[in-house]
This record gives sequence, C-alpha cells and structure tokens, in this order.
Amino acid sequence: MNWIFVGASTIAAQYMIGAVRAQAGQDVAWVVSGSADRVAGWAERHAIPNATTDLAAALADQDASAVYISSTNEKHFAQAMAAISSGKHVLCEKPLALHQAEAIEMVVAARDAGVVFGTNHHLLCSGTHRAIRDLIASGRIGKVLSLRIHHAVHLPPNLQGWRINDAAAGGGVIPDITVHNADVARFLLGEDPQSVVAQMASSGMGEGVEDSAMSVWVMPSGAMVMSHESFTHRFAGNGLEVHGETGSIFAQNVMTQEPVGSVELVTEDGRETISCSPHSLYAQGVSDFTKATLGEGRPAADGIDGVKSLTVALAVREAARTGKRVDVDYEGVS
Repeated sequence: MNWIFVGASTIAAQYMIGAVRAQAGQDVAWVVSGSADRVAGWAERHAIPNATTDLAAALADQDASAVYISSTNEKHFAQAMAAISSGKHVLCEKPLALHQAEAIEMVVAARDAGVVFGTNHHLLCSGTHRAIRDLIASGRIGKVLSLRIHHAVHLPPNLQGWRINDAAAGGGVIPDITVHNADVARFLLGEDPQSVVAQMASSGMGEGVEDSAMSVWVMPSGAMVMSHESFTHRFAGNGLEVHGETGSIFAQNVMTQEPVGSVELVTEDGRETISCSPHSLYAQGVSDFTKATLGEGRPAADGIDGVKSLTVALAVREAARTGKRVDVDYEGVS
C-alpha cells in the first residue's frame, strides 16, 4: 500500500514515515504541503519520490490508496473530504476538525464512500495503556471509582508556533492534548463522559490561546475523571492513576509518544509490576489501520472515536469559558 502524506510535519517525520515503512509492502509515495520549498526539501530528506503543493495531483495517483493527514487543524476537514472523494482510505491526526459538525461529516462521507477512516490517537496503541485496560476489564481493581490523567508537559520550541498563538488554526492545549486525554479515558473505561466542569489559563506560553487546563468529567457509571494538561510544565512528569474498589493502578511516564513508562497494580495482596509490550505506538496504529483496510478488524481509533474525543474537548473549553457545568452533546454521533 502506497501512502500520500498531507502535511510535512514533525510527527510525520519523526514517527509516521518509519511506522509506514515498518509494514511489509508499504511506503510513502507522496508528500503534500503548502510551501513548495519546504515540501521539496522534506521529500528529499526522507526519500519520498513525489512532492507537491497540489493535493489533487497526489490524489489522482491510482497506485496510492491511503492518505495520512497531519496538517494544521483547520485544514483537516477539506483535505480529508477531498481524499475521501477520491476513494482513498484516510488516517487523520487529532483533532479531526475544529467543529463537531465537520468531524461528523467526514466520518459519514467515509462510510458512504466505503473507505476506512481512522483517527491517529497514538496513546491507545501503547503497550502500557493496553495493559491498563486489560487490568480494568479483568476486574483486578473492582468497580472503577476515579481516573486521574496528568498530561502537563513542556511544549518544545520546534512545536510551538501555531499551537500557542493561532486560535484559527486550532491552537491551544485543549484541542492539542485534552482530545488525547478524552480518548484515553474512553479507551480505558469503555464509556463516554457525560458532563464536565473546567478551568483554563494562559500560564506563560499561550498567546491568545490557553496553554493550561484542568477539568473534571462525570462518567455514566458514576466514576469521575480528572484531566490536567499544559504546555508549560517543564519537570512535572506525566502519567495516570485508576482507582477502584479493590485496587489501584499507577502508571508513570505513559502519556508519551515513545514505548516507555511503568505500570504498577496495588491491591490488598501488595504491589505488582505489570509487564508491558515495548512496541512502537505508531507502527501499531498503522498496522491496525492497514488490517482494517483489508477487512480485518477496525482502526485503533476510528472516526467515531475521533468525533467523541473532539466533542469532549469542545465541552471542556466551553465549560472553562463560561464557568458552568456543560453536558457533553453526542447528538448525531453514531
């Protein structure tokens, strides 16, 4: 399977090219970007044969059957719809779009066209998160009472740009990281947040957008989720805790792009270190997506997963903006 990469991005260079090339018989045939100079140099550095600023030209290649989109957030909708219209399978970075209605339209269009549509939520592809989900599902901690996600990091200079100063492009920590936390909570607990309360702030990096947020979500089971995300915390570390009636799970350094971190289960029997697979998160995601295009299973995160994580993030931003509890509205998401 040949891929078209839309967006000459850092994530594509650091992770996704290798993830595609790790699959038997797959490679990147095209890269598309808005800058002719940037796309030409990027393609040369990564040994990609075709570089263009014309998305339609790349989509016209009948030998390319999949499109990976990692452009700035406001471009996702139009680019995904063009790829779907050309009959390509689509793996899109999060958030899928700036508005819920656009994200839903993307998913419906892919369904109608008979192509696979996935959201590139990498965290649920990790060995640590899959081990945590298995612990919860097997009843090792009993009924879940709460989940705390600590995803406050320091955004490096090479990733700042529009993420900290361009609201129109989808900047801000909520569309960048809260969507990840929503996806993780849904993946681990198997349910969707019902309502949220939140606060957001600009704590030293944000220029017209929030760079820090905290929120509490209520789940249908009664479990509560606390989510903390930031661009400004240099030494905070990251991780999550899941607390149940008969045990707790402590996971450190697992909210990352690398196959690292540790998971510990604590029950009345004591502490147990949980073994986790060290596989590449992105290679796993591409593998799951590829199998779905062959009719085998589904992407690690499909389009509906992407719509729901976006919907939670939008509710968090609205709750922080208004200072009121906001119900998460999934109407039209199915």
